[in-house]
Amino acid sequence: MRKLGLRFGGLALAAGVALAAPAFAPAAFAYDGIVEKKTFEMPSYTTTGGETIKQVRVGWEAYGKLNEAKDNVILVTHFFSGTSHAAGKYKAEDKAPGYWDSIIGPGKPLDTDKYYVISSDTLVNLGAKDPNVVTTGPASINPDTGKPYGMSFPVVTIRDFVNVQKALLDSLGVTSLHAVIGASMGSLQALEWGIAYPDMVKRVAAAIGGGEANAFLIGWLNVWAAPIKLDPNWNNGDYYGKAEPVKGLAEALKVVTLHANSWKFYDAQFGRKLAEEGKDPRAAMANQYAVEAFLDKAATGRAATSDANHFLYLVKANQAFVAGHGASLDEGIAKIKAPVLLIPSADDMVFPPEEAMRALKDKLAKAGKDVTYTEAITTNMGHLDGVVHIAKAGEEIGKFMAK
Repeated sequence: MRKLGLRFGGLALAAGVALAAPAFAPAAFAYDGIVEKKTFEMPSYTTTGGETIKQVRVGWEAYGKLNEAKDNVILVTHFFSGTSHAAGKYKAEDKAPGYWDSIIGPGKPLDTDKYYVISSDTLVNLGAKDPNVVTTGPASINPDTGKPYGMSFPVVTIRDFVNVQKALLDSLGVTSLHAVIGASMGSLQALEWGIAYPDMVKRVAAAIGGGEANAFLIGWLNVWAAPIKLDPNWNNGDYYGKAEPVKGLAEALKVVTLHANSWKFYDAQFGRKLAEEGKDPRAAMANQYAVEAFLDKAATGRAATSDANHFLYLVKANQAFVAGHGASLDEGIAKIKAPVLLIPSADDMVFPPEEAMRALKDKLAKAGKDVTYTEAITTNMGHLDGVVHIAKAGEEIGKFMAK
């Protein structure tokens, strides 16, 4: 057993929580080599809503080597609170490698001896205060005013994230993608890639996602965002240079963390343990259970590198998602040409398999698409399993990439 600093939904999830090593055990856990963070810049970008954002910047990194034909590229798209840091370390002394390090590297499912694996920060990335994140969003300076955009920043969509990634690849001369793969919000982007650029994408792999945000998920996302809007320091998004809505953001991240795991995980890790020995929650309102203290500490830590308005813009992008950016999921699915690999998590409470991944599988099959569905991830971490235990699906991912 080892202790890992794991993140989803904007927090360091494993502070003090021991987790089993991935089932797909690579020879060395960390991607071999120090990763360089780079920056891609666009003079301007026009959103799907027709609004122009000037001086767009997003960070990106890559693992492996781009071949002469530039056709060995695998694009990894990240989750809600994720970043481009999918594998390796920026410095040898970093405590943990990128979030999907277990499947990226020589001899791993995303084999960097064969593929050039690339990942970028999205627009409105949650970690706007993280020194290793480069993103354009509400916290960025509007060149027309010299002040942060705040809520005047245009609404952006999953398709907008994809279009900026396309511009990045264009700048590298990449016209063909061996595959696009991502988890959660990353899986939404992967599907959108297969629909928006069907002649460019050769394979689509989507983990812990779905074809659209249904009413229940839209409602949950509203609940995620609520604590920020209730914090008086949010001030309708006008807080830059003032007291920021840190408490509301931390509470929002706490809700996401609770939702992203399963009850099985929390019961196994914490049960009814007390946060402090001898301080029974029945004796005083300030006394906590261990799970409460864990959620508070993890969320408060992550809030320090996050931006509240960016959180709200990510919520909106996820609520608005329908694969294909059209009126119906069926319209989007009809445009997919690539084979699709779907990887659900058994106890996922964000995208429950029975109404998300299985429904998407059935729609793809009905439309005559080449779809593979694997239930390899069956541990007890719920939605987060698709990030932490993705290596359990390593064999299926490796076969799919070689297909």
